[in-house]
Amino acid sequence: MSPAASPSGEAELSDPWVALEPGSDPVERVRVLRRAHETFTAAGTVPLPVRSVVADSWRRSARAGVGPDGTASVELTDGDLGSYRAEHPLARVMPLFRELMGTFASDGEHLLAVCDAQGRLLWVEGHAGTRQRADGMNFVPGARWAESAVGTNAPGTAVALDRPVQVFAAEHFIRRVQPWTCAAAPVHDPRTGRLLGAVDITGGDGLAHPHSLGFVQAVARAAESQLALLAPAPATTAALELTALGRDEALLMAGGRRLRLSRRHSEIVVLLSRHPEGLTGDELLCALYEDESVTPVTLRAELARLRRLLGAGLLGSRPYRLAVPVESDIAVVERGLSTGAVTAAARAYAGPLLPGSQAPDVVRLRRRLADGLRAALVSRRDPDLLADWAHSPWGEDDLDVWRTLAAMRPTAPVRARLKELEAEQSAPRGWTGH
Repeated sequence: MSPAASPSGEAELSDPWVALEPGSDPVERVRVLRRAHETFTAAGTVPLPVRSVVADSWRRSARAGVGPDGTASVELTDGDLGSYRAEHPLARVMPLFRELMGTFASDGEHLLAVCDAQGRLLWVEGHAGTRQRADGMNFVPGARWAESAVGTNAPGTAVALDRPVQVFAAEHFIRRVQPWTCAAAPVHDPRTGRLLGAVDITGGDGLAHPHSLGFVQAVARAAESQLALLAPAPATTAALELTALGRDEALLMAGGRRLRLSRRHSEIVVLLSRHPEGLTGDELLCALYEDESVTPVTLRAELARLRRLLGAGLLGSRPYRLAVPVESDIAVVERGLSTGAVTAAARAYAGPLLPGSQAPDVVRLRRRLADGLRAALVSRRDPDLLADWAHSPWGEDDLDVWRTLAAMRPTAPVRARLKELEAEQSAPRGWTGH
């Protein structure tokens, strides 16, 4: 029976994304994993000691036609590799990767590796002797280490799942890679949420410690922060940047000015940013006001005040529209969800959209955005992302998220909070518990 069919077989691990719990015997774990790997390659079944993330990856590898005795192929060489690397967005943060990881890799006889979103290795640097050994399995710049090409491995699986992952010894699908341990974390474009690739640390069994996974996650976050700082300015100084998540009063960057909008102006700008083609006065009235007695005169007065605040040329009429492109934190979350970049979407979500707004169309958009993200988190089953949501003000009573988190990370506090929530939400209306 596979671990997917019996999740309780993995309850010993408090974090299923970490390969070894502190205090575990790595030698014994290697023996268990090798037997499990032999069972899978012979019979197609995964014994219970294998983590679910690895078992699922083995199955994907087998479906992709990867053989356990295969090897990586080199797709980019010489000039092609050089020009591709020079143009790749991650080239801009390679100095940061070297600064944060270079000494650690050299002193620990490890390798720093960076791949693109297709799992192609762009840079492999570190200890000279370790690099020479890695050459024997084609862990070299230009080689394709996608999961669909060489099976389970940290950089390939990290970009396949778009989440940090650690792969220990015989958890690797290809046998010649099984002497190695690696941890990798995806890196995203901070403006669009698009997956750019992954940063990886590869070496011996010492990297199976949970700290190595936390280390590459921190490096990936630092790289995304650096990319945000290095991002070019908008093509036009008149372009608008809107921040409306987790705030009752949105912030708007307009022509170098930082504007704090009133609640009503926040609603108007959010709605117009969703409709670049514009909205008529009647459409805006219906979108903004539950009270049908509100007159067009009231709306026109609000729009006149907003036009004066924004300055000339930014707010058009007939129909009402924003005359320049708008980038918003709402759009970043939506792009992340539409492309499967759930981690990037979760990081960009600072809270419900204009949480105090009762404007009908804002309420609908707020609910759709939150429901879409929480559904993606439950489906992804990433305990770190689930925990972030569950411990936020908007997720502290989310029973589905707490149930999923308890299944993935069954610690005593999580189980206690779940029990409390289930009791609260199953109690009859008006019940006080006394």
